[in-house]
Amino acid sequence: MTELVIDASIFLSWAFEDESTPETRALATQVRSSSALIPSLTRTEVANVLVMAERRGRISTAQVGAFLLQFDALPLRMDAPPNASTLDAIVSLARREKLTVYDATYLELALRHGAMVATKDQQLAAAARNLGLVVLP
Repeated sequence: MTELVIDASIFLSWAFEDESTPETRALATQVRSSSALIPSLTRTEVANVLVMAERRGRISTAQVGAFLLQFDALPLRMDAPPNASTLDAIVSLARREKLTVYDATYLELALRHGAMVATKDQQLAAAARNLGLVVLP
């Protein structure tokens, strides 16, 4: 089975009902029954968005805690933090594909593992497709 790299936008669609789609819910089921690969920044990125949503009154403190517990229970394989060589590759991808360094981190990981990319981010999806990767949903 091909590896799957999931970015924060997919995880966050599981936290916010108005961002969830049948496709993102299917990805949640797939991840729970197998696994996915994520860069080391993902947990922090997800937590940041949840805390910002809490500050805006979109979700409660209890919901943030509950979602982070659910996130931690997923069978995710976390990549090591980038070394100097990997960071150079990420920065190069960010420049070339006009992505944030965060999004380029997901892209570099997918390229390195020959993985599919699951994202709701249109720029990341376009860059992944341009580089020959399969993009879900």
